[in-house]
Amino acid sequence: MKITGPPRTPAQRKQDVLARLEREEDVWVATADGGGKPWLVALWFLWDGEAVWLATRATNPTGRNLREGRGVRLAFGDTRDVVLIDGEAEVFTREEVPAQTVRAYVAKYRWNPGEDAPSYAYFRVRPLVVQAMRGEYEMTGRQVMREGRWVS
Repeated sequence: MKITGPPRTPAQRKQDVLARLEREEDVWVATADGGGKPWLVALWFLWDGEAVWLATRATNPTGRNLREGRGVRLAFGDTRDVVLIDGEAEVFTREEVPAQTVRAYVAKYRWNPGEDAPSYAYFRVRPLVVQAMRGEYEMTGRQVMREGRWVS
């Protein structure tokens, strides 16, 4: 990416983050087990306007880490245009997940995890901190959300 202008404003960064949450399909999901062993996988996701929804087997390392530790970091993009979202996950069984979330997930991916296998669960990640930067020149001002509230 060639830098052609000044760093984006917080409002522009927020707008860019929201656009990515609407259009992208995959997100890197970083968790850690109780002993601190890191785990990183790419998953499909759904943005509902307030939270990121993930679906994975409750019994795999990511599912266990999200259930037991709840802390998660989500990442989009490469080092020249990255969005990092730190949040806490809340688990929903396929019986507990809101119907509108399932409908939206199926509409986006043409797949219903709850029908695939009984071990699938949904995880709602509420963002607490969001960072958006395009390389080193945007390090200053990269936090666009703090304590669950947008900066701009």
